[in-house]
Amino acid sequence: MSTGHAAYHHGAHRWFTGERKLGGPEAWLIWVLATIFVVWLFAIQTGYAVVSPDIQQTASLTIAQVGLAASIYTWVFALVQFFSGALLDRFGSRPLMAIAVAFVAVGAFLYAGTTTFATLAIAQTVLAIGSSFGFVGAGYLGGKWFDAAKYGLMFGLVQTFASLGSAVGQPLILAALDHMSWQQLLVAFGAFGVLLVVLFVFFVRNPAPEAGLPATKPEGNVFGGIFRDLGKSFANIKVVLSSLLAGASFGAMLAVGTLWGPRIMEARGAETDFATILTALAWLGLAVGAPLVNVVSDRWRSRKWPAVVGLLLQALAIALVIYLPAEGQGAALVLMFAIGFFAGAHMLGFTIAGEAVPGSLIGSASAIVNGVCFIIGGLLTSIPSALLPDDPALADFQAALWLLPAVVVAGAVAAVLIPEKRTVTATA
Repeated sequence: MSTGHAAYHHGAHRWFTGERKLGGPEAWLIWVLATIFVVWLFAIQTGYAVVSPDIQQTASLTIAQVGLAASIYTWVFALVQFFSGALLDRFGSRPLMAIAVAFVAVGAFLYAGTTTFATLAIAQTVLAIGSSFGFVGAGYLGGKWFDAAKYGLMFGLVQTFASLGSAVGQPLILAALDHMSWQQLLVAFGAFGVLLVVLFVFFVRNPAPEAGLPATKPEGNVFGGIFRDLGKSFANIKVVLSSLLAGASFGAMLAVGTLWGPRIMEARGAETDFATILTALAWLGLAVGAPLVNVVSDRWRSRKWPAVVGLLLQALAIALVIYLPAEGQGAALVLMFAIGFFAGAHMLGFTIAGEAVPGSLIGSASAIVNGVCFIIGGLLTSIPSALLPDDPALADFQAALWLLPAVVVAGAVAAVLIPEKRTVTATA
């Protein structure tokens, strides 16, 4: 075969397999679509804090059932999450990401049809399966389509946009509920998902040759390869400890930002609108803190110590929100922002895990970190729910929610134990 023909066939192969130039315009387009997917599913997820009282009333559920439904989402998400990262490592993003978007769209439609706890649980399960590819998928695409040194920053930017979407989304959802039912709102979410599926099918391709090749040359059977990849990642002590630090920080943030933040402020006598604004402030804080923590990490030439400081300050802010006197609503404005801002430290868990494994395992390692985040988030949602009476007062919330700051402190201890060289290579 002539050189010209070889070049032609190589170029044709790259076109039909969807392999493209790193960092180019198409890389940005695909990353933007993946980030929109994350923003959309985060809006549905965090919107649960706003619509859960309406769902509770419409479906005649107890607060324990509402909390359990939120936990079902996080547990299913966490379980599927481990496999989603390994699947991305082996097969790339096409067609997995489009299928994931379709699952979330179907879940939104099922969500809108909630009439009993069983239907709510099914909707949460379907949503969780699709959502498990969202954040890790966007991070995976950022790591594969762009220079490896930008991995932490690109992942932080995904979290920033997701958190901004949550911060803006909750007040918008509250405003929308003045003009439509929560069922109609969720149908609208599902309809947007259908449009997003079409865009993913047409535009999202496998990144860079090395990310597209594993699908054609799997070692052994698929499940065996997935478990081998997960086993290699779990065997890395840095991946395990970084998962614990990220899980403690983001799990507490998720519990505050999707359920307990609004509920404890309402128990203080706050109006639903004010409680929703406070929760939005927490997500806004996370939007600011998520990318900044990697900048601080590079400046300090350390990954774990910025994480330790961030987690300890996050634990303090959560404790102050829980145990403020009843008239402390003004201080809660600053403290809720601080909870999210310092929760940005959880992004270092992804950075540490990503740097601790070879590039072929970056999806698996990231999925483990994110999976632990949602396992802990589920526990911090469900355990206090089980401890609360049917009609809890402020004192009941304060007696049950001590677990949140305690877990974050435990995450800081895990961060201290992460082995680290004296310096890390700064990208700044």
